[in-house]
Amino acid sequence: MNLLFPEQHANTIETTILAMSRCYTIPAGIMTRLKTVLLMNKNINMAAVARELNVSDSFAAKWRDRAVQFFIKWPIQKTCIEESWPLIYKAFSDAPRSGAPATYTAEQFCGVMAVALKEPTQCNREITHWTYIELADEVNQQGIAKGMSKSTVGRFLKQADIRPHCSTYWLNPNIEDDETFKKEVNNVCETYHQATERAKEDVITVSVDEKTGIQALERISPTKPMKQGVIEKREFEYKRHGTLSLTPSFNVVTGKIMQYRIAETRGEIDFFEHIKKTVALSPKSGWVIVADQLNVHKSESLVRYIAKHCGITDELGIKGKSGILKNIASRQAFLTDETHKIRFVFTPKHCSWLNQVEIWFGILARKLLNRGDFCSMEDLRNKMERFIDYFNENLAKPFKWTYKGKALSA
Repeated sequence: MNLLFPEQHANTIETTILAMSRCYTIPAGIMTRLKTVLLMNKNINMAAVARELNVSDSFAAKWRDRAVQFFIKWPIQKTCIEESWPLIYKAFSDAPRSGAPATYTAEQFCGVMAVALKEPTQCNREITHWTYIELADEVNQQGIAKGMSKSTVGRFLKQADIRPHCSTYWLNPNIEDDETFKKEVNNVCETYHQATERAKEDVITVSVDEKTGIQALERISPTKPMKQGVIEKREFEYKRHGTLSLTPSFNVVTGKIMQYRIAETRGEIDFFEHIKKTVALSPKSGWVIVADQLNVHKSESLVRYIAKHCGITDELGIKGKSGILKNIASRQAFLTDETHKIRFVFTPKHCSWLNQVEIWFGILARKLLNRGDFCSMEDLRNKMERFIDYFNENLAKPFKWTYKGKALSA
């Protein structure tokens, strides 16, 4: 039975509408109209169709009449199924509407934006940033738009993409020499890109840093586990059991943690002992160690150890007075000497994000620390040790370092 569609094109029209009704990108309103037309084409009882689709009789009648008017012209239109979609979509869409007249003028809109971009202190409000409530109050006080609500202010700000309630950290490195800075960044990137080739020559590349202040937090009530339809529930109050510092050596080529040190301190001796144990894993290999500019990474203990391990018999001098040990700059020059079997590559100041182990710290936080429950520092230590073993066995893989030291495009 065919009630609405022209007989000679009925199959093509029905196939096209069926295909459109199965497309998940079609809006729900248009989908209902298409289904109504399909049913009305087979069923003369309009009330039955309306009940089946849970629409009103007037709705069914309206789109039945629209379909008849549209499809009666079908012979002069393209009947290719793919080309018919835009025609049918347009026919079953709402006509453009003028909408209600605007409550506020463009000048008032601009006035709200002007106030939002001012510092609140300029309007004698001793606050650091605007909220919708205070901004609406200021707009009303200044007479820009009488009676404007916080919701309208929020809608205007959203349209203009102005977000006074949001902030983020931003730090420009104190660059004294652009060329030196670029050279340091390129050196770190090249260190990562060449790590695989160096590994073939028995030179191991590791990324090292400390994650300090890892808190052993114990929830005062047990966490309620997830159930079907119910997410995990954690107690917001907790007890503090102290903090630990983790210093790992992340192998750039394998993606594994080769060695780590967990201690309550992170001083010169802690870092020196960690590097010593890391090198002891393969004492005959060469080592390239990426680290940041922390002073303990350029210590006297570290210089003396590397000089001894590399068989360097030169006079090291006296710390604070002369020679290689004189100051941080002289010690850094020694530690970065490419002729040494063990050498450091330091990231520029405020550029710790260039250190790959920082990415691993993010993984540690997301998978263990953020939702962890630790009844003591020993419990925290044990769980971190087990996580490192689990990571090395199941998750470890090298990071794909795509940054090449050039300015990042927006």
